[in-house]
Amino acid sequence: MPATVVLGAQWGDEGKGKAIDQLSPRFGWTVRFQGGNNAGHTIVIGDTTLKLHQIPSGLPTPHCNLVLGDGMVIDPWVLEKELDSWWELTGERPEESRLFISERASVILPFHRMYDSTDKVVGTTGRGIGPAYRDRIERVGIRFADIEGILGNPGAMLEISKRMTSQLLSVGMSEEITVANLEGDLRWILDRFSKSIAPTGPMLDIALRNGENVLLEGAQGAMLDIDQGTYPFVTSSVTSRANASHGAGIHPGHIDACLGVTKAYTTRVGNGPFPTEIPSSDPSGSHMATIGHEFGTTTGRPRRTGWLDIPALMEAQRVNGFTGLVLTKLDVLAGLEEIKICIGYEMDGKPMTMLPARAEDVARCMPVYETHEGFKSISEEEWLDMAQKSNDEKKWIDSLPATAASFVKRIEELSGIPVECIGIGADRRATLSRPGGIFDLEFEMANF
Repeated sequence: MPATVVLGAQWGDEGKGKAIDQLSPRFGWTVRFQGGNNAGHTIVIGDTTLKLHQIPSGLPTPHCNLVLGDGMVIDPWVLEKELDSWWELTGERPEESRLFISERASVILPFHRMYDSTDKVVGTTGRGIGPAYRDRIERVGIRFADIEGILGNPGAMLEISKRMTSQLLSVGMSEEITVANLEGDLRWILDRFSKSIAPTGPMLDIALRNGENVLLEGAQGAMLDIDQGTYPFVTSSVTSRANASHGAGIHPGHIDACLGVTKAYTTRVGNGPFPTEIPSSDPSGSHMATIGHEFGTTTGRPRRTGWLDIPALMEAQRVNGFTGLVLTKLDVLAGLEEIKICIGYEMDGKPMTMLPARAEDVARCMPVYETHEGFKSISEEEWLDMAQKSNDEKKWIDSLPATAASFVKRIEELSGIPVECIGIGADRRATLSRPGGIFDLEFEMANF
């Protein structure tokens, strides 16, 4: 188990944080390899709920080193808020011991947030992610490794501030980025995080060669990948397995497992096509949104809800080669009389088994469903008891209501991917684990 990747298999918000939190005791390192604070991972441990945006979800595991990797774009001000919240909760300052920021990661500055706020098409989070990645591709962005050198170069400071001001003017914003503002921001970043900035790629390579286990944590989801997703309604980075090692600064030969996280239904935040979206007039969608608390961790925006989409899942499988699935939020479907699975599409009367490349064509895809019998609602305590009994007695899906178990088996049949664990609640203990699998370990209460 050298390096394992955990990725979202849908449009994000699948429950990756919970899966990574559960797996972290098996790993010495958890690594975010792409994205920024446009991602939000929620971890529920008993009465404590953590909402992380940039810090890897291995944070609650004391022995786990935390890496913000080469492929990330990082907002230092948001990072400080996350670290301060953790310190208030636990008294720990991981930035002084086990949290490392890649010197190759890009810095999100106030300019990037201002520029991003003008988006009117894609429906971004407005966190400056896209503009920061654009600057990286244009080779004008500032990496953490570059800050000290730029501060010592007045000509570079003037050039950067003029460029940023000009770009804001081009999108109708009159704010000026002055040399003084830029210098103040960069000096604060260096003063605050200089002890954490490190050559994380070589550090991870050494750890792997020494036999340590590394967990690579994806943000967003497969269908939001800049190359393979529903472009242009996507994120600004490569969210796939191929970028997991690259964004961490290690080679792909280290990876021996890739887990795809998928809800038992589907959600999407923001604009863009969504073939299985449930109309607002259908009470099934409001049931999922209400019971599943479907609001974005980062933005608080309501998530659009829909039935599980197998063709979209198979697109994610094609790109990522999942060795196992993490099926989350099965409990949310409880109480519905019937449950649907999309097994294909029709577009202009013709059958389709995969998503078209053009977003406009995806929007024209009509889902073809098979319908399954639902299962009754049960309480949160009953779900927890079910998980405990299943894991203690190694009963696996036989612990589930019969119709729920059949639903899980059908997902395995349609996707060809084994389900490794099943989430039946937000708490880390509300999980059924395949006996002998990677999730087959004791999920404890919080240690803080």
